[in-house]
Amino acid sequence: MYGWEMLSFNIHDGFLEAIVRGNRSGLLTAADYNNLCQCENLDDIKMHLTATEYGPYLQNEPSPLHTTTIVEKCTLKLVDEYKHMLCQANEPLSTFLQYITYGHMIDNVVLIVTGTLHERDVNELLEKCHPLGMFDSIASLAVAQNMRELYRLVLVDTPLAPYFSECITSEDLDDMNIEIMRNTLYKAYLEDFYKFCQKLGGATAEIMCDLLSFEADRRAVNITINSIGTELTRDDRRKLYSNFGLLYPYGHEELAVCEDVDQVRGVMEKYPPYQAIFSRISYGESQMLDKAFYEEEVRRLCLSFEQQFHYAVFFAYIRLREQEIRNLMWISECVAQNQKNRVHDSVVFIF
Repeated sequence: MYGWEMLSFNIHDGFLEAIVRGNRSGLLTAADYNNLCQCENLDDIKMHLTATEYGPYLQNEPSPLHTTTIVEKCTLKLVDEYKHMLCQANEPLSTFLQYITYGHMIDNVVLIVTGTLHERDVNELLEKCHPLGMFDSIASLAVAQNMRELYRLVLVDTPLAPYFSECITSEDLDDMNIEIMRNTLYKAYLEDFYKFCQKLGGATAEIMCDLLSFEADRRAVNITINSIGTELTRDDRRKLYSNFGLLYPYGHEELAVCEDVDQVRGVMEKYPPYQAIFSRISYGESQMLDKAFYEEEVRRLCLSFEQQFHYAVFFAYIRLREQEIRNLMWISECVAQNQKNRVHDSVVFIF
């Protein structure tokens, strides 16, 4: 099918591809970010954003503003755009768009279960959930005591049900088990999404498999670094790595036995695409790794717009919007806490 998409793609999906490419032109530019970084307070940020596509969502917000309000309204714009695309989509694009939200569903499940474990109010937790990952019975998660109950009472009727088969145990939910559950669910989700994209074929498979492979490799690195010094065994660590990606399988074998960040660096520098990422980070600066990975992800997402007649542009656009919202949250927090000297530390420029 590769190369023949142009014959039939526009019949069903041409309108939405035009919409998403038009939306992409509304992403904030480097000039916008430089202006935002000069703002003295949150009202200045609101005033600048009013001149962008976020204007209708922020213009009626009263002072004093809070960072959470800015992030909430910007996220609402993303959700509205996503729902518009989903309503207009035919198969298999509608299924592809639904796959994009499953990651947020997993994060919401983990947020509710962790919050309940620490005796937080359920309504307060629901407010913190990402709107793209909401489902009808999410509030019922609070009653589950172990993973079997979590599956039987709530998740059996959600799209996450197939992913739960690997992590159902009778063990009580504690912080360690919840984190293992999150990573096991993500592994199953990414592998399922990868297979779905392969089945679609053509340019969609080519670009999406590359993007998902990068995501799987990034998660493998994060799992390794976060599990150093914990009771997680090498075999347990290996089970959490996705069964695809540039690091699969030999890189996973090496990561599983790493005992410090410098050893992780030594493994990753054997792979040219990741050598460039780690070369920008000095030894002992592992906290800068997240930003370096985000920058590489943004570069790859922007490149997906260079080709036509594929679904990866929808995935790329939603991810770029999410990165933009993370940028706005960081800038707003720095301005609100009078830490403007740190404002460039975590901002990832998109264009």
